[in-house]
Order: sequence, then C-alpha cells, then structure tokens
Amino acid sequence: MVDLHPVLADLQAESDDLDALVSELPDHAWAAATPAAGWTIGHQIAHLAWTDRVALLAVTDQDAFQTEVRSALGALDSYVDDVAAAGATAPPAEVLTRWRDGRADLAEALLAVPDGTRIGWFGPPMSATSMATARLMETWAHGQDVADAVGITRLPTPRLRHVAHLGVRTRDFAYLVRDRTPPGEPFRVELSAPDGSIWIWNDDAEQAVIGPALDFCLLVTRRRNRADLAVTAHGPDADEWLDIAQAFAGPPGEDRPAGAFSSR
Repeated sequence: MVDLHPVLADLQAESDDLDALVSELPDHAWAAATPAAGWTIGHQIAHLAWTDRVALLAVTDQDAFQTEVRSALGALDSYVDDVAAAGATAPPAEVLTRWRDGRADLAEALLAVPDGTRIGWFGPPMSATSMATARLMETWAHGQDVADAVGITRLPTPRLRHVAHLGVRTRDFAYLVRDRTPPGEPFRVELSAPDGSIWIWNDDAEQAVIGPALDFCLLVTRRRNRADLAVTAHGPDADEWLDIAQAFAGPPGEDRPAGAFSSR
C-alpha cells in the first residue's frame, strides 16, 4: 500500500509550482487562451479550485457530492466547461485564494480518511491515496496547459511517477468509457524517468509500452498528440491503448492536434 503522506507532499509541491507560475502573471494575462478549447488560464485555475471543492465533498459529505454528480449528469456535455467559465469570472486573486484554501482543506480531510475507505467519485471509487494521486495528476495536466499558454517549458520531476502510475492503473477505464472491452492481459509499461532510472509496471506482460516518462504522462493526460511523442507500443492491443489512454475521469478526452507544439 502506498503511503498517503508522500503523495500529499508531492501534490503540495506540484500545486506550489503552478501557484508560483500564475501568481507572477498580471491579471490581464489570466485571459490568455490555453490549448484547451475555450479555456483561459483563469478557467484552468478555477477548474482546479472547483475540483478540489468537489473532492472535499466526496470525502466529507457523499450526499452533497452525489447531488453534484446528478447535476453533472444532467448537462454532461457542458457542465465542466460551464463551471470553469463561472469560476473564471472572479478576479484572479479571488480564484487563487479559493484554490489555495480548497486544496489545503482537501489535504487535511484526506489525512482523516480511515484506512480501507473507498471514496465515491465520478469514476470508480478510490482510496484517499488514489484521490491525492488523481489531484496531483490533474494539477500537473492543467499546469501543462498554463505553461503552454505562456510559452514556457517545465522541467520534468520525479513527481511524474504518480501521473504515470495513474495512467497505467486507468487503462481499463479508457476502454470502458468508449464502450470497448479491455484486453484480458496487462501491458508492460517501461518508462525512462527524469533522473535516468527506469520505471516498470507489469514486468512479465507480453505486450509493452515503452518511452520517456514525460511523453507517457503527456499522452495519458491527452496534452499532446500521440504522433508528437516518443512512446512506442509492442503488440496490437498495446497499440490500440495508446490511441485512447486517459488518466482522468469523465467522457473521452479529445486529441490535441499533431504538431501543435514545437517543444514540451
């Protein structure tokens, strides 16, 4: 079992990095477009603030969380966009405060979750550690959108292991959300970490996915087109997965256009 405390520490570090980036931007820059269609930098941070609040509801008040789920199901195609747009109407300082307070409250609530508890979510129920991992993944992914909007290249960190792990663990979800049957056997996933070491999942599997950890994380968060990444598949099922891999809950994510970014 993965210890919650180091995951929360990495989530805080990931959040702090993004916080430092957006805090340095003038207010008008929050209106800059990001690669997510229709989303500004303000949308990105407002979305993180909202998701932390909803995650807090999932941990502390499942009835209230299920009410949120029903609202989302009632407007499945537009709900997330609408909530982000509404949140982004507030001044940047207010959005930042909301995000900072929400993520701190969520971390405290996750530490209080009893061992073995499964937290209901938009996807499959998860442990407190998995919830923290999911929040780190989403913070990193939306941080990538912000970095792309302002034209900077972020240095990869060992925190990518959490994102990659979630990408591996959500393999079957990517099939199910597309009404496909997942393969019966796991895939070996072999990734080159930022420090030069190798991260491996499912070592004995016959079919494999191999590449840089950064590229794999960009793929499973659907922040880059597969054609622009050095991730290779060995086996037909593994090849199919790379076309649909998705580490986040919700409907199938859209592909970013190939060749849209000259650097990562």
